[in-house]
Amino acid sequence: MLTLLLLRHAKSGWDDPDLTDFERPLAKRGVKAAGLMGRYITKSDLQPDQTMCSDAVRTRATFALLSRELKQMPPKVSYHSELYLADPSVLLHHIHGADKDTKTLLMVAHNPGLHALSLALISGGDRKGLREMAMKYPTAALSVIRFELSNWADIKPATGTLETFKTPRDLD
Repeated sequence: MLTLLLLRHAKSGWDDPDLTDFERPLAKRGVKAAGLMGRYITKSDLQPDQTMCSDAVRTRATFALLSRELKQMPPKVSYHSELYLADPSVLLHHIHGADKDTKTLLMVAHNPGLHALSLALISGGDRKGLREMAMKYPTAALSVIRFELSNWADIKPATGTLETFKTPRDLD
């Protein structure tokens, strides 16, 4: 069984108009939310074996704060420029390339691609979570998707089961 954790970056700030979208840091609310999600991942025993993260400032900061709350740092962490504002197909391509020994993969990326990918991969599971996710995938939201598969390359649309969908508001 494979477990995919899809995390949207935490709330970013818009205080500095000279920064590009890529350079935006986390807002205070985002700093708090990233820690909440890290504690949730630890409490729920969802420790990732591998992490793939967009290289934007806000995704890197989200992962850095989240990882402080994990039992241990994932042994494999990589940053990818291709994940910045990526389409679902690009995100899925990266998932297909996860290491063979990885059982739990964390991907930290952006909307709208992350939202669309989450919805596309799920064929059932947590109906309340799926309804909430269908309406909105807010900042720092996490979908936990299980696959009855042994190879990341076999993941296709409608092959996953939504175990849960959590937002910082659920945990605060």
